[in-house]
Amino acid sequence: MRIIKAVLAIIIICILAGIGFLYLAPEKATKMAINLERERSGLTLKEINLPGELHYVYLEGGKGEPLVLLHGFGADKDNFTRAARFLTPHYRVIIPDHIGFGESSHPQDANYSAGVQAARIRTLAKALGITKLHLGGSSMGGHVSMMYAALYPDEVKSLWLLDPGGIWSAPPSEFQQMITTTGENPLMARNEDEFAKIFAFVMADPPFIPRPMLNVMARERIRNYELEKRILKEIASDSAEKYVTGLKTPTLIVFGEKDRVINPASAEILHKLMPRSEVTIMKGIGHLPMIEQPRKSAEDYLKFRASLDLTK
Repeated sequence: MRIIKAVLAIIIICILAGIGFLYLAPEKATKMAINLERERSGLTLKEINLPGELHYVYLEGGKGEPLVLLHGFGADKDNFTRAARFLTPHYRVIIPDHIGFGESSHPQDANYSAGVQAARIRTLAKALGITKLHLGGSSMGGHVSMMYAALYPDEVKSLWLLDPGGIWSAPPSEFQQMITTTGENPLMARNEDEFAKIFAFVMADPPFIPRPMLNVMARERIRNYELEKRILKEIASDSAEKYVTGLKTPTLIVFGEKDRVINPASAEILHKLMPRSEVTIMKGIGHLPMIEQPRKSAEDYLKFRASLDLTK
């Protein structure tokens, strides 16, 4: 009994010490948590300078065919870290911060339309020795992925689109209705409280992240507020529908059933435009399936890849 009590006391002391560290040094605690997730997923942080003063920071891990994964608006490369754990055993996974986000360069006067961002990602791929690739994207990253495939169809072997933007003929989402009726943008953060609300808005089944860590994560969004306003305007005015109509790239379209940012009706519209596409609707999931259910998202993708006949 004394041994059990001693063990319990040690466990309680460790928990209290961890909580104290989180609140006294939230930056270090957040960095440690992020690095641990990357290590578990077999990802290494890398960076590269490209022509035009473009500085890309990206995660890379695994071996095999290249799989480039693109995060969405207001996000960064670590949106795919949890799902990458199940992908790096099979593929060479590369996850960049888009120009304008995360640790990549933030040119204030650049063009941030989906087509231009796609061209930048292609420049990055070429610099990494990649001529043909499989491409995945979440939200804005899905929009950029579609433009990449439309602009360079012979270089994209397949697409994985997770709640992609760019299909603006769908019925208005809750996000769009809020913008129209109130003028407030629930995806933008001017302070820590607004960032916490974004986190709750975009996911129906979010992972638990302590508030001190959320506050650390909020700082990049707050600093980037003015640039993000302009980027969102450029992305929202740029539709992908006319570009992907008839596009024969094999495509897995995934939508969270409870997506409040982009109407899940977009899935069927996109499916009709792309002759070699298939649709998966994830029950009880919001806008970010690869964060909310990383294992299930990755398993669905692995099944899709296994089913491909790339001779067509």
